[in-house]
Amino acid sequence: MSIEKTHVKKNDMVEIIAGKERGKTGKVLRVLPGKGRVVVESLNVIKRHTRPNQLNPEGGIVEKEAPLSISNVMLICGSCNQATRTGVRMLEDGSKTRYCKKCNESVDK
Repeated sequence: MSIEKTHVKKNDMVEIIAGKERGKTGKVLRVLPGKGRVVVESLNVIKRHTRPNQLNPEGGIVEKEAPLSISNVMLICGSCNQATRTGVRMLEDGSKTRYCKKCNESVDK
């Protein structure tokens, strides 16, 4: 699966719309466009058993966020505070910006 274009970016607030975490919100920590996945802060947390190493001398169980499919997240608009679909609009100077399809406001600052 190779998705290059994504509707979310790093530091966006998103809502999970599918799976066991449905309805929860969080900030995007990382986007993996080649795999079509995103890592959301404090959501989809898994436990990993790690061996002792230089960074973690004791080893043990480490909790970390696992990536989830980008199709399972929706961007939260900053102005209307709702999970929304986004569109892309060309500005006068030739640059692109994302906009909320519900309130028609720009999502990018």
